[in-house]
Parts: sequence; C-alpha cells; structure tokens
Amino acid sequence: EESLVEFGGGSVHEGGSLRLACLASGFLDDDEIDMGWYRKTAGSECELIASIASDLTIYYRDSVKGRFTISRDNAKKSVYLQMNSLRPEDTAVYYCAAAFTTMGWVPSCPYSGAFYWGKGTLVTISS
Repeated sequence: EESLVEFGGGSVHEGGSLRLACLASGFLDDDEIDMGWYRKTAGSECELIASIASDLTIYYRDSVKGRFTISRDNAKKSVYLQMNSLRPEDTAVYYCAAAFTTMGWVPSCPYSGAFYWGKGTLVTISS
C-alpha cells in the first residue's frame, strides 16, 4: 500500500529556514510519479506550492518563487522542500503529495479523490 510520511515541520521566526522531507513507500521502482507540496491555512484554500515531475519539470507558486526549492531523490523515493526567508503568511499545514498525473488544484487538503497524501506537518512562522 502506498504511503507518504512528512518530516521537518516546526516553528521559526520570520526570515528563518526549514527543510521538509517526504518519504514515499509502496510504489514500484519504475513508477513515474510526480511529487509535490500543498499547504492549507485556516480560512484559505489548499494551495499547490511546488511540484517536481518524474521528468524533473518543476512548478512553484508565485508567492514562494525565489524562497523555496523543491528537489527529489528517486532512489530514496523522497521529495524535499527547502524553505528560506520564511514569512508569517507561510504558516500552514504542509502536505506531501504524489501522483501519476500532473498536480494542480484540489478542493481540499488532503483530497481523497486524487493523489496520494501524507498526514501533513505544521509550519509556524512568528513575526
């Protein structure tokens, strides 16, 4: 059974950095999966903030461009999100996701109708 587990959430001050990691298991070695990170804050929609496809095509949400870096290690079936210059508005629950299709908008985080999801990790940025 496929599963995703996130690591690395926590609390930092504005301007600080955090690195999130997500380990996937249960996928076949030759599965071509896209991996990414969504986040959800109270009162807001679930946002796709970064994704990296099996062909290494990368997407970033405008609000995180230049501050966040996504990477993956196919051998370890893992995806990482390096978050720098963090802002209070980055405070959210961050979810790792994996999919056999291109990631995009979903109505909620996590969304049972599409993709595989981790349980989420809380990131809190204080000003």
